[in-house]
Amino acid sequence: MDKKLRIEELVEILNRYAYEYYSLDKPSVTDKEYDVLYDELKALELEMGYVLPYSPTQRVGDVVLEGFSKYTHKARLWSLDKAQSFDEIVDWHNRNLKFVQEMNSRGENLSPLKYIVTKKFDGLTINLTYNEDGILDVAATRGTGETGENVTAQVKTIKSIPLKIDSSSVFEIHGEAIMTQEAFDRYNEVSEVPLKNLRNGAAGALRNLNVKETARRNLSAFFYDVGYKEGEGFRTYEEMLSFIKEKGFPMDDYIKACTTLEELQNEIKYIEEIRFDLNYDIDGVVIAIDDMRTRELLGYTVKFPKWAIAYKFEAQEATTKLLDVEWNVGRSGRVGPTAILDPVELAGVTVKRATLNNMDDIRRKGVKIGADVFVRRSNDVIPEIMGVVESTLEGAVDINVPENCPSCGSHLVLDGAHYFCENTLSCKPQMVKSIVHFASREAMNIEGFSEKTAEQLFEKLEIRSIADLYKLNKDDLITLEKFGPKKAQNLLDAVERSKNPELYRFIYALGIPNVGVKTAKDLVNTFKSLDGLKEATFERLVGVNDVGDIVAKCVLEFFKEEKVLSTIDELLNLGVNPWYEEKEVKESAFSGKTVVVTGTLTKYSRGEIKEKLESLGAKVSGSVSKKTDYVIAGEEAGSKLTKANELGITVLSEDDFESMI
Repeated sequence: MDKKLRIEELVEILNRYAYEYYSLDKPSVTDKEYDVLYDELKALELEMGYVLPYSPTQRVGDVVLEGFSKYTHKARLWSLDKAQSFDEIVDWHNRNLKFVQEMNSRGENLSPLKYIVTKKFDGLTINLTYNEDGILDVAATRGTGETGENVTAQVKTIKSIPLKIDSSSVFEIHGEAIMTQEAFDRYNEVSEVPLKNLRNGAAGALRNLNVKETARRNLSAFFYDVGYKEGEGFRTYEEMLSFIKEKGFPMDDYIKACTTLEELQNEIKYIEEIRFDLNYDIDGVVIAIDDMRTRELLGYTVKFPKWAIAYKFEAQEATTKLLDVEWNVGRSGRVGPTAILDPVELAGVTVKRATLNNMDDIRRKGVKIGADVFVRRSNDVIPEIMGVVESTLEGAVDINVPENCPSCGSHLVLDGAHYFCENTLSCKPQMVKSIVHFASREAMNIEGFSEKTAEQLFEKLEIRSIADLYKLNKDDLITLEKFGPKKAQNLLDAVERSKNPELYRFIYALGIPNVGVKTAKDLVNTFKSLDGLKEATFERLVGVNDVGDIVAKCVLEFFKEEKVLSTIDELLNLGVNPWYEEKEVKESAFSGKTVVVTGTLTKYSRGEIKEKLESLGAKVSGSVSKKTDYVIAGEEAGSKLTKANELGITVLSEDDFESMI
């Protein structure tokens, strides 16, 4: 098959698989099978320089944009009028009923009133424009309703959004970009600066010029309205929603038709009851007239459509007194404020503590100790202080940042909007995390190590440096809780065994910001030694595979720290001997040959066969081409085997491969 045709075929297949996985939640292939096809596509695109705008490889988000450009929507995006009591819904319904009766008395023959109820998502509105070929052309924020900001690159990172659909007319579709609780939790587990809530997580991601950061947040989306469409329109809202679903856009599964006020009241009550069971934020329901002719005749006010209204749930807010502010050290060394509150009932929970974010936020909101504050609870995240009751400020006390770390007493430094404790190696919260990371399986692999053990070592044996792990003795260990002679000896043996780590494990164990296991391997393969890495220049660092400006700066700054250098020297003096052995490339039948592996092998994992081939001097490729010398085919080999046969390339079984080496 022609390579360009193969690229087009792969794009179509992978986009279908993505739709099944992300929108239907019914995957038809395994992750492994998907990855194989994705790798083939990526390799072909690189080889041919041919990338379709709707290729799944365009979702990676590895660009930093210079700024946002404006985009004028083809049709205005309207705000919704809001009701905060059911009486307001009753009044709105009665106006609609009167209007329909008047129109019908004039011979209009409008349908009886039917409403469609959907959830009101609390995220960031996005408007997507698809061209006559069904390709996503532009994604924009709502902005003023007439003009928004072009966020196409950011929106493409949302995997559930189709980049190409089956359509021959230009149209715009509105939806809400959201962050799920699961994505929020995963992001905050590894982020140095945690997000404060789901809405800000979504909004901040789409307004971030670093598209890689947008991709890290793993956003989702729901679609609910076609604002502009060339050609034949829709007769009802239900027909429009069916169109949205048929075209493969992600939709919420809650859509209810109501014809009476009683039905509307029941649905509002139901959604309000399940609100906090959802894994995303909503702040109400949207009620819209189903019949499009009725909508057209009702029209708009200056601000809102008359045919729809948002029922807003009561804000999950309460007022209480701010008793004090407690400063806590996070895992990254960030020292942040936590509000201590006079206990208050909020959304069925007694709230005693709340988030204050940072000093910029505190000053902006005018929050002071002793004043009454507004507290909001969103979903199940920690409550947040939203503002201060101005009339209670008299006699209140300013909130001040402590000069020293509340845990270890070290001097604090301001970095951006946050204060940090620089004492990364002997501040308890940071030290406990550093010890656990240092001992983890992918790092120094000290078996039987836990956070509880690290806390005891810090508190009772005064371990103040990772180097102190190599000074432990049995007599001290057996004084710890749940430590007998056997457990103590096992830990000492594990510590001793860890003294000869591979260099990349040692580098990873040191905890350089933004350096994971893979990056540590890439750095070691380039610089070959600890000294080589310590002396690396910025230019050489950014030349390493997958190392960008941020990682390079982190490495340079890390090895400038006197405490870091003295700790490394101490580890080496205590017998820790990180080693690096450059893989010997043997002369073989595979030296200088390009080899593709396909199917499932019985004696090798994909990583093992790649490593083996590289040690034999081969170049391992992900796709079959005329430049391929051998294809090693295991069970269930697919299109790569077919292509190899078509091109007359030598195909080897696993046994053939082993006999050749």
